[in-house]
Amino acid sequence: MAKDLSKWVAPAAPVGTALMGAHVGLERLDADLHAADLHRAFSGHDTLWDYMPYGPFASAAAYHRWAKEMAALEDPLFYVLRDLATGHCGGVASYLRISPTAGSIEIGHICISPELQKSVQATEAMFLMMQWAFDAGYRRYEWKCNAANMASRRAAQRFGFSYEGIFRQAAVIKGRNRDTAWFSVIDSEWPALREAFLAWLAPSNFTATGLQKERLSELTQLVRADDDPGLRG
Repeated sequence: MAKDLSKWVAPAAPVGTALMGAHVGLERLDADLHAADLHRAFSGHDTLWDYMPYGPFASAAAYHRWAKEMAALEDPLFYVLRDLATGHCGGVASYLRISPTAGSIEIGHICISPELQKSVQATEAMFLMMQWAFDAGYRRYEWKCNAANMASRRAAQRFGFSYEGIFRQAAVIKGRNRDTAWFSVIDSEWPALREAFLAWLAPSNFTATGLQKERLSELTQLVRADDDPGLRG
């Protein structure tokens, strides 16, 4: 029997309210405030754009123009990751395909510079965005990526997203076919997943030199409804 949602209230759409953690701050993208620092962080790392429908950018001015266009949008709604230790901006991520009436929202357009890749800041940013979505009342939180992008598929699984399958020939990006891998977290999984994130982010989970004691992927393993078969073996 279908779940009764007669008393469920559709959540509000995100408006870009700042999200603050212990290590990272998420600010709504503003080209004049953020573009120059982001271009600095991304410059010389053209492979960051391999699976994006845009980029790389030939100049700071070109990136600024793109950032200004994106900052004007409500969907996708872009956030900038600011490292609270250095004050520098080192990545972006967005909410997109925002559907309050379905209670569904996606995270995407994730681009993390080398200085923040595999960092506590990057993981905390993903936690903060997911936490906002479920606290706001969303029922489903999605992650989609090019099926050839194994790094993104590994990240989705690490963050506790459950694998849902491959949509074949879903798009053409930069003149190439894109099969799309789908992942999700649903609201019933969030309480346990939140505890997994908090356990990983706790200072006690790190040595004096900053090495993790428990892997986040191991903490989220029991929450995931299905693992990505492409990552096995």
